[in-house]
Amino acid sequence: MEVKELLLKLLDREAVASRKAIERLPEGNNTWKPHERSMELGSLASLSATMPGWIALMIETDELDIGTPDNGGLRTHSDITRAGLLEQLEEGLAKSRAALIATTDDHLMKTWRITMGEQVLAEDPRYMAIADNCLCHLAHHRGQLTVFYRLLEAKVPALYGPSADEAL
Repeated sequence: MEVKELLLKLLDREAVASRKAIERLPEGNNTWKPHERSMELGSLASLSATMPGWIALMIETDELDIGTPDNGGLRTHSDITRAGLLEQLEEGLAKSRAALIATTDDHLMKTWRITMGEQVLAEDPRYMAIADNCLCHLAHHRGQLTVFYRLLEAKVPALYGPSADEAL
């Protein structure tokens, strides 16, 4: 099996969990955060919705500089509603699936890096950067979302196994 096929399977699996998490977003709480140093719920949900689209960016570029005023072109979604975030998620998934289908394993083995100005923050084979910076990182933020949901008394979806609110 090719590396890109493995990444596609992982992306498809994570897409299911991301949809479930965003579908449970308790609307009207976008500025809520459990602690002063925590991200706001709306920002966290937006980040979770846009992250799958980063895969396309990582395939189409060799580097991302997050030290620029526009954060390297990474933007969160301004329509922080369930419907708006689900739309953003689906757009990102479609772009990333298309980019993965079109790429080659040779390209996925080439180096991709993330910088902040001149400082290199990470430099890895592209496939590893996709796995770490998109797929694993996405699971982390979805986990944060579910904690926020619990604290807001919203139902927590079953993502990898049953939750206290939902069976598989």
